[in-house]
Amino acid sequence: MSPVVLGITFFLLVCLAVPIGTVLAGMSFMPHLVDSWFPTDGPYLVRAMISGINSFPILAVPMFMLSGNIMAQGGISEKMFNFFSYFIAPLKAGLPISVVVTCLFYGAISGSGPATAAAVGAMTIPVLTKLGYNRVFATSLVAVAGGVGVVIPPSIPFIFYGQAANVSVGKLFIGGILPGLLIGICLMVYAYYYCWKHGEDREKLNAYHEELKQDGLWKLFLDSFWALLSPIIILGTIYSGIASPTEAAVISVFYSLFLAMFIYKRVWIGDIYGILKASVKMYASIAFIIAAAIAFARVLTFMEVPQTIEQAITSVVDNPVAFILLVNVILLFVGMVMDTTPAILVLTPILLPLAKNFGFDPIHFGIIMVVNLAIGFVTPPLGVNLFVSSALTKIPVERIIKFAIPFIGAFIVALLIITFVPDISLAFLK
Repeated sequence: MSPVVLGITFFLLVCLAVPIGTVLAGMSFMPHLVDSWFPTDGPYLVRAMISGINSFPILAVPMFMLSGNIMAQGGISEKMFNFFSYFIAPLKAGLPISVVVTCLFYGAISGSGPATAAAVGAMTIPVLTKLGYNRVFATSLVAVAGGVGVVIPPSIPFIFYGQAANVSVGKLFIGGILPGLLIGICLMVYAYYYCWKHGEDREKLNAYHEELKQDGLWKLFLDSFWALLSPIIILGTIYSGIASPTEAAVISVFYSLFLAMFIYKRVWIGDIYGILKASVKMYASIAFIIAAAIAFARVLTFMEVPQTIEQAITSVVDNPVAFILLVNVILLFVGMVMDTTPAILVLTPILLPLAKNFGFDPIHFGIIMVVNLAIGFVTPPLGVNLFVSSALTKIPVERIIKFAIPFIGAFIVALLIITFVPDISLAFLK
């Protein structure tokens, strides 16, 4: 079977909105069905799929998902938002900036873009709307800021990239700190500009701030302390060498359960079964996508697709700048039509060798990949965060995307800075 035919079929199925796991699995088995001499027969692919997900680093993914679900039900995002709002609310664009900061902190717990958008948006969008902000603006802000959840560590896409590229997940987490903060700052700058241009209801905002001040800073700090400590515990155990990312993910599950049950008392024993069930459902679909993507990558290797793409790219570009700009364009497009996980597992073996040849550090290149694909969370037709935010507010995706475009522009500005200033990603690794 020709790689071109396989590629065209794959693209058509994705455009027809066939589930990506089904597409990857079907395309993996197709070459052998067409040509019985092709080496990737059924038993080989099944073994590849099982061995691919039988991985200790990947075990961190369901653990972070479970931790994120517990924290979402435990009201952790609300504690964070109130604490940040106490200090920032009186300033111009204070509450929108508080939303971005909350997304940064919550992303350092969940490692997931959609989970961050859902947990933070469910609580903050009604607050911003009540205080006079445009409801569509608030929804688009949460949708885009939620994408930072996969860049700020711990990050589920970094785990998959580390697996595919055979690089340290811990180093990827460290490298993602400054890029995640940079993206957050760029989003804050546009939020400030929007509020400066369209104005704010200072009377309502001042009343809200006075309401926060009634209980006093010390009480608010004590109420928020355990939530704010979450990312410090999770990341601190990794960076100090106490725990691997997978072990830290397990620690985060027990810590989030402790917070939700005994500190904030939002989760009871009877709720645990429902949380576990929801988490298993979430990971089951992702596990199938992981397995199918690994099988598809094996098929592409046998077809020598990586070498073909390498020759095609090197025939078009001959310097690092042109190469990385082309890669950014490709990844931005891929992020629009494919979920982050299969995109990383399929494209990393193809693009990383080329990136190394052009002198890019594997850690820096991985961060570039993840930032590109994070933009895909808010770009149609896939745009998972758009649909999550739309489900929260019942606002059509078409309206949300119009307000999200400037935020996406700010995200792309951060991407270009991250791309051409490697020290932002590698500063803490030197």
